[in-house]
Amino acid sequence: MFNFIYDIIFAIASLYILIKAIAYGIYEINTESNKSGGISVITFSLLVTIFVNIIIWIK
Repeated sequence: MFNFIYDIIFAIASLYILIKAIAYGIYEINTESNKSGGISVITFSLLVTIFVNIIIWIK
């Protein structure tokens, strides 16, 4: 039971961090005119969040 609660809390926290990273990527694209940096931040954070959550849920 505790592991399931831990998994849910971890997923919520990682989604919160992902949203913050996507917001920063959009800021880079719009304000700083750095499209390659913004796209790479969004892509890297999305991939990391997906793979980390897969590892946590599979264990």
